[in-house]
Amino acid sequence: MTDQVRVRFAPSPTGYLHLGGARTALFNWLFARKNGGVFILRIEDTDQQRSSEAMVQGILEGLSWLGLEADEGPFFQSSFVEQHRAAARRLVEEGKAYYDFTPKEQTDDRTIKAKIASRAAESAAGKTRSPYRDLPLPEALKRLEAGEPAAIRLKVPLQGRSRFDDLVYGQQERDYAEIEDLVLVRSGGQPLYNLSVVVDDIQMRITHVVRGQDHLTNTHKQVLIYDALGAPLPQFAHLPLISAPGKEKLSKRKHGEVVSVTTYKERGFIPDALVNFLALLGWSPGNDQELLSRDELIDKFTLEGINKSSAVFNFNESDPRDWTDPKALWMNGEYIKTMPLDELLPMVAATLKRAGLWREEYGDEQRDRFAHTVDILRARYRILADFAELGRPYFSDEFSYEPAAVKKNLSDERLKDLLPELALRLERLDALTHETAEQTLRSYAEERGVKAGLLINASRTALTGQSVGPGMFDIMLTLGKERTVGRLRRAAELI
Repeated sequence: MTDQVRVRFAPSPTGYLHLGGARTALFNWLFARKNGGVFILRIEDTDQQRSSEAMVQGILEGLSWLGLEADEGPFFQSSFVEQHRAAARRLVEEGKAYYDFTPKEQTDDRTIKAKIASRAAESAAGKTRSPYRDLPLPEALKRLEAGEPAAIRLKVPLQGRSRFDDLVYGQQERDYAEIEDLVLVRSGGQPLYNLSVVVDDIQMRITHVVRGQDHLTNTHKQVLIYDALGAPLPQFAHLPLISAPGKEKLSKRKHGEVVSVTTYKERGFIPDALVNFLALLGWSPGNDQELLSRDELIDKFTLEGINKSSAVFNFNESDPRDWTDPKALWMNGEYIKTMPLDELLPMVAATLKRAGLWREEYGDEQRDRFAHTVDILRARYRILADFAELGRPYFSDEFSYEPAAVKKNLSDERLKDLLPELALRLERLDALTHETAEQTLRSYAEERGVKAGLLINASRTALTGQSVGPGMFDIMLTLGKERTVGRLRRAAELI
């Protein structure tokens, strides 16, 4: 075992990268960074029927987008199959495992569970073990040479208890009588998960295994394999599961896009914001601080700070508008609002390009106007997609008027005359600035004997189709004189 911390994230490519897997990767990554260690990515692709290259790419892209780059890997478990088989054969030669010639139909899950259930009632341990457990090796080899299929099973001790210390859940114990003789290699030659993961972790010198609580049962089995192979145990830390609102396990099969990292990328989350949110699902920095930079997360992260109870991921399954946890949206909005503008601009540009709203001049002669527009909008938006959807009137002349906004702000008959005249006066300005626009509107309102608020609210809806938004004169400035004048005249026709 090495003195340097070495951890791994080992997803199975049978589905996309979901929030639970991303959080496991994040906790491993944070622990490695905090301790000057190594973060390894290992793709456990031995289930060839369910694994796919598309899923592998999805996992790699998701981790890359989150900024969780591996120090070593990706390694593919399927490339180590011969090492797994060799380890199993070695255990047979050392008398720690055996060839089991029991027909496959007698070793299905139901049969094994029945054996386990009855074992506690047996007066003599081992009565329900395979009859081939003590078959002499020379005889077993003869049967193999004759073509008889056989699985390789670990000889689980007949008496005693499996024990290990978990850094989250404390001391864990389980009677050997509750553990069947583990199948290490199927009769067809396929190594099973518990053997493969232990052999790989030993080869990769893993010091800490940080993974979901649902692996606690597997860990007892893997401890037996570590002992049989004569390898020291890594330290284990099992993470509480993430629960859906109804307290059921958050599932990629049931909850679909809601738990896919790809969804958050496509809908416009800031990677650092999602990392911040995931870190607080089951871990606490020890105070009430909720917004933590990546460097702060690394500095404060400890395995001891992981909670034992499940974290709840709140979302409304019945309302697509509530597609994620409100706290995640709030947190992302805070990042959009406070991050350096120069970092935000490329993200907004990419969003507008996907929506067909990008103009090349935004990156050239109109860059200042683009930056100003993003800056005045960002305090109100929670995801990057808002810039293309809610922000459409600021980047395109083709937008719709919200009926409620029209009813509220463009229903006064006087506006049929007031808006065109205001447009004319703004058009005559030598330069449209925040000050000249405000002075012109307020002077005109006083001259006509109406409240300035009537013209301000009407102008907002005329220019954006909305009833809320940035300051009215900031809107005029970012749209420019020509668009402002044209939209005020067009809106008068709606009244």
